[in-house]
Amino acid sequence: METQIVTLLFGSFLGLLLLGAPITVALGVSSLISFLYLDENPIKFVQIAFTSVGSFPLMALPAFILAGALMEAAGISKRLINVAESLAGPFTGGISAATVMACLFFGAISGSGPATTAAVGMLMIPAMIERGYGRGYASAITASSGGLGIIIPPSIPMVIFGIAALGMAPPPEAVEKFGTFQSVSISKLFIAGFVPAFLIASSLLVMNYIMSKKRGFKGSAEGWSPRGVLCEMYRGFWSLMAPLVILGGIYSGFFTPTEAAIVAIFYTLVVGVFIYRELTWSSLFQSLESTTWLTGRVLLILFTATVFGRLLVENKIPAIIADNMLSFTDNLYVIWALIIFFLLFVGMFMETLATILILVPVMLPVAYSVGIDPIHFGVVMVCTLGIGFQTPPLGENLFIASGISNISIEKISIRALPFAAVNTIAIFIIAFFPELSLWLPRLFGY
Repeated sequence: METQIVTLLFGSFLGLLLLGAPITVALGVSSLISFLYLDENPIKFVQIAFTSVGSFPLMALPAFILAGALMEAAGISKRLINVAESLAGPFTGGISAATVMACLFFGAISGSGPATTAAVGMLMIPAMIERGYGRGYASAITASSGGLGIIIPPSIPMVIFGIAALGMAPPPEAVEKFGTFQSVSISKLFIAGFVPAFLIASSLLVMNYIMSKKRGFKGSAEGWSPRGVLCEMYRGFWSLMAPLVILGGIYSGFFTPTEAAIVAIFYTLVVGVFIYRELTWSSLFQSLESTTWLTGRVLLILFTATVFGRLLVENKIPAIIADNMLSFTDNLYVIWALIIFFLLFVGMFMETLATILILVPVMLPVAYSVGIDPIHFGVVMVCTLGIGFQTPPLGENLFIASGISNISIEKISIRALPFAAVNTIAIFIIAFFPELSLWLPRLFGY
């Protein structure tokens, strides 16, 4: 029976994707066909789906999306970018290094890869082109750095991972063999993502320096001075305070990630209206419109992917996959390599949030079976899928960078390959050394 369900579920899902159906339709129709084949009441389909979008942590999703959109409209993102550029100065590849840092800053607000690429790219790609950087290189470094938006907390994919992993207990044999596993929470995932985000950002900065030195790219013409940096930090004080208020409140336990998202919206409204005075009614409604569109798209995927995942779990598909993988090898490093390369491949073709919702029920039991901490696994999974934003054919960041720079995606993709390679090396380091992810949550007493 399990073999028939797997064939029917994945066969109809892949068939619909090949026919060009949206991923939401492919997930929903394949799940409904399987429900009918199992002679289940279709009402159960709706009940599972409705429950999936009714959880309290999920409220953080639209709130963080809205906060990111408002911060761009309020001028907060622009000032963060100015601070990043002042820090980079005239050094080799300075302005492209500033792009990496700006993506890190803005990612700590938006939690989205495409939003980070768009916000930073609109300002930095034209600036790099103006200073003699190739259009392809300027677009590639921006698209590659935009992936930091989903790694540095608060991260929307981490919120989705936390929801997908909620209630997935480790199997008794894994607990007997490796001891108690810590529970998954969004706060833990946020804290655990900090060091990996800076490691990946550092790998991008190193590769940027090598590539810039080879191509003769310089930094800003104004020079570097502590006074200039302090002036930009003074002008951008309220912008720099935004991630500190949001993340400080979460890590201190003063409020939950969901409450932090509401605080972020309130903070942005106050700064945008009363301090910077750049937030208008027009930009406010535009932010609400983009938030509604993106949230609706995500919730539709969540709605259908949860049912798809429940079918897999109820028919013990994850356990079968885990047993097959462990029969192939029980070497932790080989299993990590298989997981990372599989996620890299899937990330090239599937939307990140859908991938997380579909694969967490399948792959988390495998992680438990070899003693991988679920928080560590979540961080590695999100980091690996972040590379999918800069690799064709799906690569959303590539499309955004291409639209800004008016250069073909093929040319950007070729120049983004070295950055994808160095990111992959960084991810293997994060996977093989779990303390990089786990020491900070332990320091905060989680």
